[in-house]
Amino acid sequence: MIWIEILAGLVIWLSFWSLIPRDEWWFRGADFPRLQILVLGVIAFLLLIFWQGEWNLQREIILVLLIAALAFQLKMVLPYTFIWKKQVAQVRTEQLDLNKQISVIVSNVLTPNDQYQLLIAEIEKYQPDLVLTLETDQTWQKQLAVIEKDYPYRVPVPLDNLYGMHLYSKLKLVDTDVKFILSDEIPSIHTTVILRSGQPVQLYCLHPKPPSPTEAKDSTLRDAELLIVGDQIKDLDESCIVMGDLNDVAWSRTTRLFQRISGLLDPRVGRKYVNTFHADYKFLRWSLDHIFHSTDFALVQMQRLPHIGSDHFPVYVTLQTGRIFEAIQEELEQTDADEQEAQDAIQEGIEKAEREEKIVTDEIAQDYKRG
Repeated sequence: MIWIEILAGLVIWLSFWSLIPRDEWWFRGADFPRLQILVLGVIAFLLLIFWQGEWNLQREIILVLLIAALAFQLKMVLPYTFIWKKQVAQVRTEQLDLNKQISVIVSNVLTPNDQYQLLIAEIEKYQPDLVLTLETDQTWQKQLAVIEKDYPYRVPVPLDNLYGMHLYSKLKLVDTDVKFILSDEIPSIHTTVILRSGQPVQLYCLHPKPPSPTEAKDSTLRDAELLIVGDQIKDLDESCIVMGDLNDVAWSRTTRLFQRISGLLDPRVGRKYVNTFHADYKFLRWSLDHIFHSTDFALVQMQRLPHIGSDHFPVYVTLQTGRIFEAIQEELEQTDADEQEAQDAIQEGIEKAEREEKIVTDEIAQDYKRG
């Protein structure tokens, strides 16, 4: 019986530990394995219920706390299942219009991975309009040169620090800028994509550092970078897509705040998990790679692609824009408390960057600093 109570206690502790509003990695790490915690909690619940033993006060208290923990975990993960209301509409067959569509592959390749042909094969198979690769260095840039004939517009940022990125596009790119928002080590790509219809779409490609013992000791800079971009997007009256490896899960406090601040939608809500990391461990996976978009986009298709030798699976998504979708899809409601929380997180991130003598080169961050 004692080991059942230990299992239940672990689930209870991890569930409520994640509610503590701290940025250190040992707090934020509990955001990631919610599905795994939920599975362990269900096992513990069944064992507590059916174990042939005395029902004493301790067992009853543990059961009540476990039910509360399970309810909390379900609240966090159920939106990413088919039983939830879809946040993004599905484009019907009669609505399809290739001139208004944009297809993308987002792939964290893992810099030491040398199975280049596996990703190239997926790109050649799906022929997306955009390919965003993350953790790509000079070697990966050289290997991916074979796709350049199909992608005349390119934004190469090869780095050997695990934060290089490359954007390949069949569609015209204008006003392209590589920014280092809060760190001179972490690039992001900001550009405008011109659809075949001539419509411009603002595109943001991000890959902030994760909170972990080997990377960032806390999530402060990651959260601030994401919210700085979200705060910029909220004032835009234009089509917009944010994509990349955000090193955060869809159900985290920061990602949900980003959605409310930016007004962007998540096509996974009401459909399915698209768990992209870790590709090598089936029972230790969660969603780190994301594609968010403005309310004028609806979903044509979305799928996780096969293993390419990386610790991440690639993601393939096709979206279509149209006023009809904007009319039926609503932004998440933002409160004054959300705005204050976002501004506080942004300011904290800027101050931390300054303390660590990082170079804050992005104009948005400089505006916050002066304000």
